[in-house]
Amino acid sequence: MSMVGFHDAVADQPAKQAFGAVQLPTAGTATPEGFYAKGCMSGAVALPTDGPTWQAMRLSRNRRWGNPRTIAFIEQLSRDATKIGWPGLLVGDIAQPRGGPMASGHASHQIGMDADIWLTPMPAKRLTVQQREDLPFTSMILKDQFLTINPQTWTPAQAKLLMLAASYPQVQRIFVNPTIKKKLCDSWTGDRTFMGKIRPMYGHDAHFHIRLFCPPGATNCKPQAAIGQGDGCDKSLAWWFTKEPWEPKKKDPNAKPAPPPRPVMVSDLPKACAAILNAPAVSSEKQATYGGPAAYTNPGAVPVKAAAATPDDPNLPSEDVGGPKP
Repeated sequence: MSMVGFHDAVADQPAKQAFGAVQLPTAGTATPEGFYAKGCMSGAVALPTDGPTWQAMRLSRNRRWGNPRTIAFIEQLSRDATKIGWPGLLVGDIAQPRGGPMASGHASHQIGMDADIWLTPMPAKRLTVQQREDLPFTSMILKDQFLTINPQTWTPAQAKLLMLAASYPQVQRIFVNPTIKKKLCDSWTGDRTFMGKIRPMYGHDAHFHIRLFCPPGATNCKPQAAIGQGDGCDKSLAWWFTKEPWEPKKKDPNAKPAPPPRPVMVSDLPKACAAILNAPAVSSEKQATYGGPAAYTNPGAVPVKAAAATPDDPNLPSEDVGGPKP
């Protein structure tokens, strides 16, 4: 097969399956390609499964990969969080080894500049691999009272952590459940300079989603629109507490069933993604761990299938659409 034919064959694949099947990143320069919800990345590094102030969760998903700037930020946030009384981070999904669309859970997390942090504090003990699969997500909202904060799980400590995360200049947005955003608006008495970065979005009641700016000089990384002025405690937040965001759209009973949506193909992504998908891999996860081989820790056997579902509902709108500008 010619190189042109090979490239066409690569591009003519469903992107979720193609990127989900790759186990290791490419070598070379770390480069995000495309938009947070439509792209891929080269030169990713892995967050070590364990650090003094963090533990990576759901290891079977193989989603601990990100741009080096993202991994460095997570480690920095985990250290700084201990200074405000948070014992350490439980880190959820970052991205797949070469980014790209995921088979479940997220519409974004495709270029290595997004990361999920649990709103559950890190326990004092090191969790086993199986415990990291099985530990349930703890929601900050009441199960039987829609859009109401749960005073048994939400504390001022979560608020401090969110406001700390928003204070870093490299953070572009943080997504939380609208209930959490409203609780911050109603109760935070400290500096509100960076509160506007914290945006209401579907889901995100057991974790928060951090989005970093495109790295300097990353010309193929497509930035998201600026958030604007203010703390976000305005009509854009009030909209989430109306029926409009939550009511299913009315269907015409006489309309013909819509055809199933066309899967996103590799060819739908930026052109560089087909080449990244098939570029040579690094020799091992150990070699591609952020901080070098010395930072690598072998967690032991990782289950093939995670026991717990992702906290993001793949049927909900992307973190990049839906409602007033998120």
